[in-house]
Amino acid sequence: MKVGVPLESAEGEKRVSLTPEGAKSLIEKGFQVAVESSAGDAAGFSDDAYASAGAEVVGEGRSVFEGAQIVLKVQGPKESGSDGELARIPEGAALIAFLFPASNLKTVRRLCERRVTSFAMDLIPRITRAQSMDALSSMSTIAGYKGALLAAGALPKFFPMLMSAAGTLPPARVLVIGAGVAGLQAIATCKRLGAVVEAFDVRPAVKEQVESLGARFVALEQAIDDAEDASGYAKEVSQDTHVKELELIGSRLAKNDVVITTALIPGKRAPVLITKEMVRLMPRGSVIVDLAATNGGNCEATVPGETAKVDGVTVIGSTDLLSGMSSDASRMYSKNITEFLLNLAPEGEIQLNLEDPIIRDTLVTLDGKVHHEPTRLKLEKGA
Repeated sequence: MKVGVPLESAEGEKRVSLTPEGAKSLIEKGFQVAVESSAGDAAGFSDDAYASAGAEVVGEGRSVFEGAQIVLKVQGPKESGSDGELARIPEGAALIAFLFPASNLKTVRRLCERRVTSFAMDLIPRITRAQSMDALSSMSTIAGYKGALLAAGALPKFFPMLMSAAGTLPPARVLVIGAGVAGLQAIATCKRLGAVVEAFDVRPAVKEQVESLGARFVALEQAIDDAEDASGYAKEVSQDTHVKELELIGSRLAKNDVVITTALIPGKRAPVLITKEMVRLMPRGSVIVDLAATNGGNCEATVPGETAKVDGVTVIGSTDLLSGMSSDASRMYSKNITEFLLNLAPEGEIQLNLEDPIIRDTLVTLDGKVHHEPTRLKLEKGA
């Protein structure tokens, strides 16, 4: 089977879906790999590296799609008329990428129209066998790490306690909101930098993980037993619980120099956990890094893609953290997508084994129909 790897078309996207190492792994399993020229440049992977791995490097964007039975991408395809990326995917081919189908209904419709069999890397189930394919966790690890570094760079204080001839400077105090993969990595990085860290999450189950990293766990007085879904992701809480969340977070803001927010609910806008009024509770010079900015932000003052100032508090809403670490982000994603493809096509041909939860749960469109039920219901409701 021919696998096509195009240059990512989204503005500012520097990642590539398959590294030369990943291409070599697929070629050794019998796949043909075609890579668009310069597809890996921004991530530090040259055309020569792909050619050395055995891939075909094609110079014109349209050529990488021609004859491809599988197309690998980081972000979902962009549509811009008859010459758009989506229109270039051969009818009946398979697409593997971050699709977030419930939030990209127009793309899902077009995939159905072109009878593209599509798989969403953002829907990989959280089961042991799929850990090597869990692209969301890979990218969240990077976001948490970069978020901590952004906070340290923007804070006009040292992160670690510093003892000098000029006296002793206390360590920075950090509150991490959300203790998923990104939050735990932010905690670990802030601790390595010497900060005093505490973390809040509505899920009592994460307390042990937070404390194992040396942070203090801040919990609601009354535990929420159903705060996570079957996959371990946080669920949307009731209005009463949300009010209690805001009260608890507000009580911690004045005591911290940095807040890193990571709270997301799959398929929905990020919950607002810090209002504009709450920002004013923080000391001047404090920093908020909103890792949920791409999904609207956990802080009401966040401007996605920008850094804002609110009453002396810096609010960072960066949306390109992953591209900022494009080399390792590509390596991790390439490993995830390669493992997924080898599970999908173990003998070099796609085997749609819908008894396999990895294949079943990630399948979005098939034979012109929407297979992913939440997306299908959303489309039917909006029709």
